[in-house]
Amino acid sequence: MVAYLAAALILLALLLLWQAGRRQRSSGLPGGRVVFSDTNQWLAQEKPLYAPSLGLTGRPDYLVEAGQYIIPVEVKSARNLQQAPYDSHIYQLAAYCLLVAELYEQRPPYGLLHYTDGEHSRTYAIDFTPGLETSTRQVIADIQQQALKKGPARSHNQPARCAACGFRTACDQALQ
Repeated sequence: MVAYLAAALILLALLLLWQAGRRQRSSGLPGGRVVFSDTNQWLAQEKPLYAPSLGLTGRPDYLVEAGQYIIPVEVKSARNLQQAPYDSHIYQLAAYCLLVAELYEQRPPYGLLHYTDGEHSRTYAIDFTPGLETSTRQVIADIQQQALKKGPARSHNQPARCAACGFRTACDQALQ
């Protein structure tokens, strides 16, 4: 009887390991230890990453320690999985790579963009090349220059979105 119970427990453990592996693969996370999460799915939400030298704050969905590197992972929902990532998503991921390089003092070789529409998913490894770093720094500088001029115009008419915005108290275009 004890042998049957032991065999059943081993089978249950193997089933749970298999299912955990499936879930990790479908999440777009690489193998490794999750060291930061901006979702409630894996870890409690953490403070945003902040690099004063860059004038940049951000919250990647995940940071995963994979070998000697910290890899940023950004998860996007997509109705139709496109053939290539959006440029804006690539720049967002590259900004997270800049934050990781600054805060962890080690440049990530790439970041991951994971698109999912619920049923299907696709993950892109985006190389963090010197060219991408240069263009991302330029985009950040351009955005910061625009913010000094007047600030961007509100891009929505949704009171709930304004209510949840971290800049609401300083915004001269707030809906509420």
